[in-house]
Amino acid sequence: MSTILEVRDLTVSYGAIGAVKGVSLALSEGEIVTLIGANGAGKTTTLRAIMGLVPPAAGEVRYFGESTRAVPTHKLVRQGLVLVPEGRIVFANLTVQENLEMGAYARRDRGTAADLEKVFTLFPRLKERRKQTAGTLSGGEQQMLAIGRALMSKPRVLLLDEPSLGLAPIVVHAIFEAIEEIHRAGVPVLLVEQNANAALRHSKRAYVLETGRVSLEGTSEEVAANPKVKEAYLGE
Repeated sequence: MSTILEVRDLTVSYGAIGAVKGVSLALSEGEIVTLIGANGAGKTTTLRAIMGLVPPAAGEVRYFGESTRAVPTHKLVRQGLVLVPEGRIVFANLTVQENLEMGAYARRDRGTAADLEKVFTLFPRLKERRKQTAGTLSGGEQQMLAIGRALMSKPRVLLLDEPSLGLAPIVVHAIFEAIEEIHRAGVPVLLVEQNANAALRHSKRAYVLETGRVSLEGTSEEVAANPKVKEAYLGE
């Protein structure tokens, strides 16, 4: 498997506060890789730095072997590196379908109609509500919409930040089933998730972040079996 996304010794600071301190990780084709850790561990900042939304103080991000240092965020998106941010951010005053169409705004190919139907197959509830204003959807439906909108941009790599946060268990199950389906369709996924049980069940490899550093990495099975992870994140 070839490495698609590589983070090398990434350091990010907010003023005098070091949020990420030398993080290294990799994502290869055919993988779901998860980052777990407590609040404030640096997970979201790592994703934002990968996307160029916050400038790294040191280190580098390589996407398909090329440094992204001089590439602005909007160009990374057009190259297929796509983030679904935490917080289910949708265009509240637009309909479900209009939100999805916004995901394809930079595309120039003729495949958007087919991809819209793929999103509706993945999330049938969105098809039922395609004419409904996004701001009136439930939290779970908005999360489905945020992921669906990202898929409309034809991602080559999908970054997901806390997709299950604040959702009911039955909706969490649906979201993770969708992530598995996205992965089976050939899109590697880098997943930030506080629901460590679900994240480790649905991923191949895992990194544990503690106060801005990678404290543990390995297969998801190895990480889940670690006594410290069991106690801190799995409630065992």
